[in-house]
Amino acid sequence: MLYLQLRTKSFHFEPSCLIYIRREQCRSRKIIKDMIIGYLRVSTGKQNPANQQDEIRRFADSRNLSINQWVTEVASGKKKGCDRKLGGLIRRMKHGDTLIVTEVSRLSRTLTDLMAIMGKCLEKGINLYTTKEGYSFDNSINSKVLCFAFGLVAEIERNLISMRTKEALALRKAEGVVLGRKKGSYTKMNVLIENRKVVVGMLKQDCTITDICRRFDISRDTFLKFRSRYKEIDKAMKEKETRRKGKSQKRTV
Repeated sequence: MLYLQLRTKSFHFEPSCLIYIRREQCRSRKIIKDMIIGYLRVSTGKQNPANQQDEIRRFADSRNLSINQWVTEVASGKKKGCDRKLGGLIRRMKHGDTLIVTEVSRLSRTLTDLMAIMGKCLEKGINLYTTKEGYSFDNSINSKVLCFAFGLVAEIERNLISMRTKEALALRKAEGVVLGRKKGSYTKMNVLIENRKVVVGMLKQDCTITDICRRFDISRDTFLKFRSRYKEIDKAMKEKETRRKGKSQKRTV
């Protein structure tokens, strides 16, 4: 018999009770391990995802599944899954977890992106169910064949888009249209080049890259290219970083 004292209360455990407790802990860990997640997506904030939630709940009940988590997202289906909340969700999910959606269009409206999402789920061993179409993507042979078929269609679509683009560009070129940006045209980089001294001054005042990008209406990538081309900008950035580290060290002291 095991004697256990917790604060002011004492408990006695028989060996059989300890075995039962251990089994219950294993069961609870298994439930936590294999998560079942319902994913809801609407294009605008005015749309209500309640219908999707009800349908997924009915599907789960019919299969004796319990939804552990609901993930709702307001985003266009044309936006890539990796750039949405869905991408982060799939990255966090583990082998054996289940993702349920009402239809494949909730994942993405473009076939190529849909294939990337499905391929990632298959690679990680995530079970994917759609309630309306009745698709089941898991580790079974049928799922892999279906996924291969989707991938083949996606590859054909990419090739057709590439062919149409090349044909359209060749036609415009034959008509005498100059493709691409005209030589010597004014770009965002020109704005930074003309204001190099201003940028250096802002960096000396410990302005952030975000502040500079907002000031001149440029992207972060444009600024990083600008920094790599001009030594005075790179020097000012390094000096700014040195000052920042010095201030942080003084605070810790």
